[in-house]
Amino acid sequence: MTSLPSRRRLLATGAGAALSLGALGTTASPASAASAKSATGSGSEETRTLDELYQDALAEGGKLVVYAGGDLADAGSGASARNAFRARFPEIDLQLIVDYSKYHDVRIDNQFATDTLVPDVVQLQTLQDFTRWKREGRLLHYKPAGFSKLYKKFRDSDGAWISAAVIAFSYVYDIAAAGANAPRSPLDLIDPRWKGKVASSYPHDDDAVLYLYALYAEKYGWDWMAALAAQQPQFARGSFSPSTAINNKTAVVGLGTGASATATTGIRMGMPDGHPFMAWGQRLAIFKQAANPTAAKLFLNWQISTERQTSNSWSVRTDIAAPTGLRPVWEYPDANVDGFPRFMEDRAKVERLKQTFALYFGEVKGDPTPGWLGLHPGA
Repeated sequence: MTSLPSRRRLLATGAGAALSLGALGTTASPASAASAKSATGSGSEETRTLDELYQDALAEGGKLVVYAGGDLADAGSGASARNAFRARFPEIDLQLIVDYSKYHDVRIDNQFATDTLVPDVVQLQTLQDFTRWKREGRLLHYKPAGFSKLYKKFRDSDGAWISAAVIAFSYVYDIAAAGANAPRSPLDLIDPRWKGKVASSYPHDDDAVLYLYALYAEKYGWDWMAALAAQQPQFARGSFSPSTAINNKTAVVGLGTGASATATTGIRMGMPDGHPFMAWGQRLAIFKQAANPTAAKLFLNWQISTERQTSNSWSVRTDIAAPTGLRPVWEYPDANVDGFPRFMEDRAKVERLKQTFALYFGEVKGDPTPGWLGLHPGA
């Protein structure tokens, strides 16, 4: 019986040759198919410890490729996760590759089409891709240890995906520079005192920022949005850019980014009662075709483990307390935790809003901040 060429052989011979194979449909490796059958059949949570999974992953080959959504290749949450995983499991050859989620998802779809899938694990902001990939049968149904402790909206009931991190966007401000005049709500951002002092990531470049701006338009009206445009905000690509502008003293207020809501120095995030902000669980899944399924399971178990989730940030777990002074993020109606997944599923509305905000603020300018990674990074 003749087997299909390996992933790396396909990449070596070119995507054109792979396309004809992709038309035949995708075939999971025997190991990943067996894992999928076991996980789906039992429906139980993982019982191995992290150290046991680590040893099993080394026996498997000790390799792992993760595609993670983010703004910077070597900074931010992606790089932090990469460094922390390597420190915890130093013998695993981890490639965690950061790019905008909207590029990673279509990159993966193209890899499916050409039968050249690279990542074992995917962690993205594009929530709609996970429900679609589940319908298409692309995702391994697997429940890591602690699955039942995840907030119910942060997990797929069949284990096709989980959420591993809570991310929140709102307006932020420099505590020292704003002083007693700090904005009390987004409504204050159109006050003349902030003209030329607001920095924002483009709402029509990042769907999470787009949702925040859409919430503002719905709450305050389009006249308010026009008044915000008249404030001449500084726009840049990447959700890190508003904080960078504040740290560089070229802005006092930022939009479309996050910070601590309880900070007393540096940059603080505003989340006043009765005014919208947005938060979501960044989704994480293993592909059925993963070349390294055990290492992938190790990554999921580690990401939602108590040792990883216990921090100063909101947790995806219900058994870990919120940061001091805050409630769990899903207890804030203004966070719109349920609204963002629905928003991401309505792609026609998303596209209309992107073009609408381009009319208010101009076209997106600048190269993608993680760089141009091509079709098969990590191969």
